[in-house]
Amino acid sequence: MKAGALVLLLAVSGLVILALVRQQTGTRGFLVGLGLAMLPVPALIVVFRLLGRVRPGRWRGQVFAFAWGACAAALIAIVANSFATRWIETATADRAHANTLGATVVAPIVEESAKAAAVLLVVLFRRRQIMGVVDAVVYAGVTAAGFAFTENILYLGNAFGTDRVEGLHGLGSVTLATFFVRAVMSPFAHPLFTCLTGAGFGLAVLRPERQRTRRVLLPLTGLLLAMALHATWNLSPSFGPDGFPLVYGTVMVPALALLAWLVLWHRHRDLRTVREELAPYVAGGWFVPLEPPALASARSRRIAAEWAAYHGDRHDVRIVRRYAATATTLALLRRQAAVDAAAGALAGAEFTRRERELLDALAEGRELARPALAYTWRIAPPRSHRHLPVPPAWNTPAPAYGYGYGGGPAPYGPYGTGNPYAADPPAPPDMPRPATDQT
Repeated sequence: MKAGALVLLLAVSGLVILALVRQQTGTRGFLVGLGLAMLPVPALIVVFRLLGRVRPGRWRGQVFAFAWGACAAALIAIVANSFATRWIETATADRAHANTLGATVVAPIVEESAKAAAVLLVVLFRRRQIMGVVDAVVYAGVTAAGFAFTENILYLGNAFGTDRVEGLHGLGSVTLATFFVRAVMSPFAHPLFTCLTGAGFGLAVLRPERQRTRRVLLPLTGLLLAMALHATWNLSPSFGPDGFPLVYGTVMVPALALLAWLVLWHRHRDLRTVREELAPYVAGGWFVPLEPPALASARSRRIAAEWAAYHGDRHDVRIVRRYAATATTLALLRRQAAVDAAAGALAGAEFTRRERELLDALAEGRELARPALAYTWRIAPPRSHRHLPVPPAWNTPAPAYGYGYGGGPAPYGPYGTGNPYAADPPAPPDMPRPATDQT
């Protein structure tokens, strides 16, 4: 019911925004704007998909995020910005002042709040999809890419209309200048703003459940930073002819670099968590001793997927990647339980149920994934374990037990009386090496 209502809301928003943009740009302007606005979208989506490949989110969730940005958030922004700007113009009788306030005050507040709503909805109703900073930034970035797509249609369509009226073409074309600024120089602008909000949400979900104040203040801080950066960007034309390059070089690029560093650091931290938090499951036979280090290496994951592609098909590749993503989710789930336990909260029934789901999912893909991961040790072991010999067998029988937080029965590790999945897999075959040129 909720999903259906949300789809209906997005569909209606899309139709309304389509009509509004077409009304402002005209049919030809709309088509030109649509074609040009689509060009930077694939690159942005690929960047965020690659960024989140350690624990890739479902396509449906990211399609929702893009649709929310392109339809719902864009509609809210157009309606609210227009209303606020007209109200300011009526109150001050100064159109130029109203436009300046609309761009530097109203637009950042309205647009960033509308885009942030998508991440908030995912956190509230699809909590499993966001387990850290990387997940939240990916959803925020995809939402902003959708918003920028619709906004670019409007700007490029209007620029095309200006060219037709004034007879401009070639290097003097307003359309070309608009495309260069928005799609070539700064396609990352809206994603950068909203990713600051996403980082706030990601940091919030890493806090213990009992720290409710911090879990509220962190997203609000990220949102305020997004609004401030957005306002600074919109204010750059008022700084004179050098305003755009000045803000671009001294504010936007450093902010993008800092955000990229933060996200990559958290992704590396998530991989380290995989190696550390899966160790208790090794004792119970759910993983062999060298499997967590392999799963904690992005390179090993890629090689394992290549091995599956060579010896199987796309379905096998999906199994191997899903196995790695599920193992990552299990490690992050355990990390969150550790954070809650440090704050005095015991792991509850929801944790146990979720853990069982993930362990069952791992069992389904183990037959194919384990030989693929074993192959990575034969050609490219993780750097931290290169001094260790290649394991002769990928099974180490051990008693079934785990370690729990907060005392009482251990909520982690295999459940039941033993692990039925601890069978030796066949030795992984090699991929053929490229032949050496004979001259």
